[in-house]
Amino acid sequence: MVIEPTRAPLLSIVVPVHAVEPYLYQCLESIRADVPAGEANAVEIVAVDDASPDRCGEMLRSYAAGRPGVRTVHLTRNVGLGLARNAGLDVATGRYVWFVDSDDWLPPGTLPAVLDRLRGDRPDVLMLDHLRVHEGGRREVDASSHLLRGVPGVVRLADRPQLLRVQHTAWNKVVRRDFMAELGLRFHAGWYEDIPFSHPLLIGAQRIGVLDRVCYLYRQGRQGAITSTRSDRHFDAFAQYDRLLDWVRHRHPDPRLEAELFGLMVNHMLVVVGNDDRLHPHLRRAFFRRVAEQYRRYLPADGYPRPDGIAGLKHRLVGRDSYLAYAMLRQAHRLAARLRRPAAVTDGVPAGGANRTDGPGTMTADRTLVRTNGNGGTQ
Repeated sequence: MVIEPTRAPLLSIVVPVHAVEPYLYQCLESIRADVPAGEANAVEIVAVDDASPDRCGEMLRSYAAGRPGVRTVHLTRNVGLGLARNAGLDVATGRYVWFVDSDDWLPPGTLPAVLDRLRGDRPDVLMLDHLRVHEGGRREVDASSHLLRGVPGVVRLADRPQLLRVQHTAWNKVVRRDFMAELGLRFHAGWYEDIPFSHPLLIGAQRIGVLDRVCYLYRQGRQGAITSTRSDRHFDAFAQYDRLLDWVRHRHPDPRLEAELFGLMVNHMLVVVGNDDRLHPHLRRAFFRRVAEQYRRYLPADGYPRPDGIAGLKHRLVGRDSYLAYAMLRQAHRLAARLRRPAAVTDGVPAGGANRTDGPGTMTADRTLVRTNGNGGTQ
């Protein structure tokens, strides 16, 4: 049974839950404990038990008891991440919705900052920065985080086209619920459900806000996570891109936009096909062939912004459906990377060098990342 709140909150946080028993309490507490004093009615948590096989359902019932700001939905069968989000969305009452995955968590101070920006700017979409958190505590800046810098007030995608290249996930965006309905956006079944959801939000928005602070901690390497699971379900990505490109062609036809999305699609597919954690070697050739088919099907008539260097070479090999050449290039690249690897590592620090990170920021001695803001403080 879902208990309706007495007053509609500003923000509904939808948390789909499945097989995350070791992480669930941390996720929920990071949200609930961050609600500002006196703002209990401004935020609701809608936790969706996606027929979790462990104790998550029981944990949710116990957690929601006596906490009026926490609502639960219990599904009778496992439907997957996207459809579980839809189930939470169906009962959410907030003006805005934020989809937070139950193995991740929020850093302190996030909700006051988010609520302040929602009230001040009234965006259709509020984009947030995040850090990747690896086992052992190492924190890493996402390669696309720099694209969020220096965006004042609210903008449109036409004003800041680079925002389309920010990591396309649901959890790094807070979305006005009525705006989502106006676009007719729902999550689809299958893996890579964020693809036909995230990009259309930015394309259709008239008011995009950017909160340039780390508001989300994205857990890496968890056993059972999609990005760490070898499966033929990674082929779901092709249908999701079909949905995205079909939506764009019908709702926002623009050759430049289609060219940009085409390049992003090929980049993404190359990440998947080259990742040992996602594809078993016996599936790699078949996946590459499907990428080549997508390339021929959607290649813009006037071309697209193909990257330079090795990345551009991989694009050309996909366009030629040259799997053997791609496999040789991939093997050579991995061999070169092994040869460049430091000979010794002491306490996680490469011999002869200081701690480092591949993104902006400063790596501290305990291997956690400290991000600095424009005033020299930390976020």
